[in-house]
Amino acid sequence: MKAHLSSRLLYIIAAALIVVSCRKDQAPTPIANKDKTVAATTAATTTTLSESFESGTKTAYATGNVTLSSGSWSFDDALIGILSTDAKNGSQSARIRNTGSLTMNFDATGGATTITIAHAVFGSDGSSTWQLWISTNGGSSYSQVGSTVTSSSTTLSTATFTVNVTGSYRLSIRKASGGTNRINIDDVVVTTGSSTGGGGTGTTGDNSHLLLGNPSGAVASSVYTTNYLYNATYYIESYNSVRGTPNWVSWHLNSADIGSTSRQDDFRANTALPSGWYQVDATSYSGSGFDRGHNCPSGDRTSSVAANSSTFLMTNMIPQAPNNNQVTWEGFESYIRTLVSAGNECYIIMGSYGTGGTGSNGTVSTIDGVHVTVPGNIWKVVVVLSNGNGDLSRITTSTRVIAINTPNNNSIGSDWKSYRTSVDAIESATGYDLLSAVSTTIQATIEAKVDNQ
Repeated sequence: MKAHLSSRLLYIIAAALIVVSCRKDQAPTPIANKDKTVAATTAATTTTLSESFESGTKTAYATGNVTLSSGSWSFDDALIGILSTDAKNGSQSARIRNTGSLTMNFDATGGATTITIAHAVFGSDGSSTWQLWISTNGGSSYSQVGSTVTSSSTTLSTATFTVNVTGSYRLSIRKASGGTNRINIDDVVVTTGSSTGGGGTGTTGDNSHLLLGNPSGAVASSVYTTNYLYNATYYIESYNSVRGTPNWVSWHLNSADIGSTSRQDDFRANTALPSGWYQVDATSYSGSGFDRGHNCPSGDRTSSVAANSSTFLMTNMIPQAPNNNQVTWEGFESYIRTLVSAGNECYIIMGSYGTGGTGSNGTVSTIDGVHVTVPGNIWKVVVVLSNGNGDLSRITTSTRVIAINTPNNNSIGSDWKSYRTSVDAIESATGYDLLSAVSTTIQATIEAKVDNQ
């Protein structure tokens, strides 16, 4: 459980943000009338500032100005980090120590509605806090925006701030605590405008695939090649183009999703990925000794041909050891569907992490050349609710949460129950913030439990 802002970015370039929204009728209705899918909406937004820290050079902490792609910034007790221990997207990010700061020496124009900033700790340093300050009078005075943010992970996370600026502005990012511990700052993006076509964040409507939160702060921006939010309509995922697999996939499951549609078996490349990205295709796993393992299972999407076909996109696959896929995980997936048949609905998140799995041909780290990384572990979290309305508000400290974490090998035991763990343990292994939309008090209880039913 984490009380800080949910991980990693909201980088929006001037065209499209995929926002997820799915609402249930407010009046009590039969379960069959609940919306079953999440709709993609288009955001009418404009980027008024974008800074990736890729163009500047500064090798010392002494106060000085740095010319970046967006303009001149003042670096106080800060530099441009290029080391392997600097957390960054690309080859560079800013690094701040003590109570240093990064401050714009120029006015950005066009207003601001949303500000996102990627952040992480440097190397093995401890946690630090930092703040965002904004000036609307040319730098004469500043006021703090939002809450103080804690950086505690070595993986870039995203802090998102909401403001209401109609004219020019300057930003100042200020390290507030942590002493000599250093933090990395990257990808500062400011947008103005609002979403259309239903709006929302995708985390508040019943049956939304992201009702319980966005574990890594994934966003539909091609800049974020390792944390790309892809809305497949019948599930939503964070796709990692460097690994060639999803980081995680999230979906809602109820009885309306389970029908009589046959398995389509139409494995295929996802041509909707950003231009220039490598497309894992139907033959990429051939001869590897690994199955094309579904994240969102085919069996969870049998209400229509379109629903089932969506699960065969290769962006929904991981290289999974055959026994792991066909025995252990198949048993767990089938069990979840029996819960749904018994009058429940489930919110499910599945993911993988690590490098190196053991398939029928032995242990390897990558397949398809080096385009697809074989994960070392595979996990899933399932939140089980009886059918009803107001799902988020119905999650209590007594709600059943099933979490499993299995090694990706071919000698795995057949009983999925042997691999039950806590959500906290999965968060510790992955750095994700699972169930972040649930109140922190309830999270503290349900994320620490290991299911024993």
